[in-house]
Amino acid sequence: MDRLDERILRELQSDGRIANVDLSERVGLSPSATLRRVQELERSGVIKGYRAVVDKQKLDIGFIAYISIGLSDHSRKAQLAFEEHVQFSADVVECHNITGGNEYLLRVETKDLAAYKRFHSDVLGEIPQVRAITTMVVMDSPKDER
Repeated sequence: MDRLDERILRELQSDGRIANVDLSERVGLSPSATLRRVQELERSGVIKGYRAVVDKQKLDIGFIAYISIGLSDHSRKAQLAFEEHVQFSADVVECHNITGGNEYLLRVETKDLAAYKRFHSDVLGEIPQVRAITTMVVMDSPKDER
C-alpha cells in the first residue's frame, strides 16, 4: 500500500458510493488506474465490503448499550460456547474479545429498555458461562464513524 491507496481508502470510508470518476479526481489518478487500485484493495481483502449507515430511530431502535461480560471459566471451550450463543442473537451487533477484568464487550441494540431487559434475562441470563454482566447505556453518540 502506498499513499494513493491510503487516499483512496479515506475517500471510500467517507463515501462508499462515490463514483469512480469522482474518486479519481479526488485522488489525482486516471479513472482506469483508480478502478484497478480499488479492485486490488477489494481482491486483497483490505476492503472487506460496503455498508449503509442507517438511522436507528427510523428502524425503531431506541436503546443502545455496551455490555461487559465476565466468564466463570476462562478456557477456550467456554469462550467458544459463549460466542456461539451471542452469534445468533439479532440484538448483538458487535462482540469483541477484550483484555482486562472481563472477557467480552458487546454492543446491543434493542427497541427499548423493556426489550433490553428481555435480552438480558432470556439470552445472557441463560448462558451458563456468564459470571458477570455490566451494562453501560449509550445516552448520546457525538462521534460514531463505524
